[in-house]
Amino acid sequence: MLSGRRIILGVCGGIAAYKAALLARLLRKERAEVKVVLTTGAEAFVTPLLFEALVRDRCFTQRDFLAPQGGFIPHTDLAAWAEAIVVAPATASFLSKLARGEPSDLLIAVILASTAPVLLAPAMNTHMFKHPATQENLERLRGFGYHIVPPGEGALACGEEGPGRMPEPEDLLLEVEKLLTPSLLAGRRVLITGGPTREPLDAVRFISNPSSGRMAVALSRAALLLGAEVHLVHGPLSVSPPPGVKTHAVTTAREMLQVAGEIFPEADLVVFAAAVCDLAPAEVLPGKIPKENLPERISLVPTPDIARELNSRKRPHQVSIGFALEEPSQLLPRARKKLLDKGFDLVAANPLSAFEARETEIFLLGKHLSEPIRLSGSKEKVAFRILKEGARVLSGKA
Repeated sequence: MLSGRRIILGVCGGIAAYKAALLARLLRKERAEVKVVLTTGAEAFVTPLLFEALVRDRCFTQRDFLAPQGGFIPHTDLAAWAEAIVVAPATASFLSKLARGEPSDLLIAVILASTAPVLLAPAMNTHMFKHPATQENLERLRGFGYHIVPPGEGALACGEEGPGRMPEPEDLLLEVEKLLTPSLLAGRRVLITGGPTREPLDAVRFISNPSSGRMAVALSRAALLLGAEVHLVHGPLSVSPPPGVKTHAVTTAREMLQVAGEIFPEADLVVFAAAVCDLAPAEVLPGKIPKENLPERISLVPTPDIARELNSRKRPHQVSIGFALEEPSQLLPRARKKLLDKGFDLVAANPLSAFEARETEIFLLGKHLSEPIRLSGSKEKVAFRILKEGARVLSGKA
């Protein structure tokens, strides 16, 4: 989602400057084009060479501002180049100067000369952060339209404890992605089911499947990026949902139906991505049954069809998306049948070979589509495309 996007990473002089190097690496991993600007204070903690090695591009410092060369005007040329500006860490001194519009260093001059969105990640001593002057500066900067990422809480390098920690680079990466993503689902509530369900035989044994929930987590992240309020109702996951997602952990299919059913009436877009176990033991045996006493045969009963049940309650303004995991030879015919029989607006059909792979291939079918749309790549990329199409259908029903 950041491939080819032009991002300036500003680094101020604080102990958290080392985390900026990790953020630069993550941005490059996402194939963003990154130019780094270090304040004079930052150079006391990190070097231009470090960032040049990480981003494969020149790193700019105050020396470039004071003595520009070759017709290149650093603050205006960088400002015109940038699609987004991220300052991490942003110190109290830097925030104060920026709030006053004081272009005494290159980084502030770049921000003042740019029309790109600006993301600030304050990091400092907790008492400095709480001081009324710092809070007033932050409020002023919000008024300028800058995006402020609240600092984390915990033990600080100075020995104090409280708010002031720079957010983790992975969390900042998500904020950068949100900054550069159109808010197609702003003001919408999205409900996603994900992961496997487990149907118990006794206190320690159960029937399940190997789903990791990776696609549901990717969908949750994509929905966040598109501006939605996201609810993820999930069975046991092997990957963690991103910060900002409202999670609802369940175990069995019946629990998933109950919890999802409570959220469903207020949802605008519903994505049924859970690998629900279709059968459950007819009887749950008490405690742990000794191995020698296990029954030779187990009677099984169907579990609730969560998608069919909730889609039967669907209102005209709601959009639902289902998944169909099938053998390749039956993929499209069975997906089309599921699209019609279960009341979906879209069905993402993926072959069995893609199950639990990091890369996936999906054919997106919809009542409004004359031909399936083929999507391939990482689950994060595919999830984003699925939800963009869902947002398009939703806008047509508004």
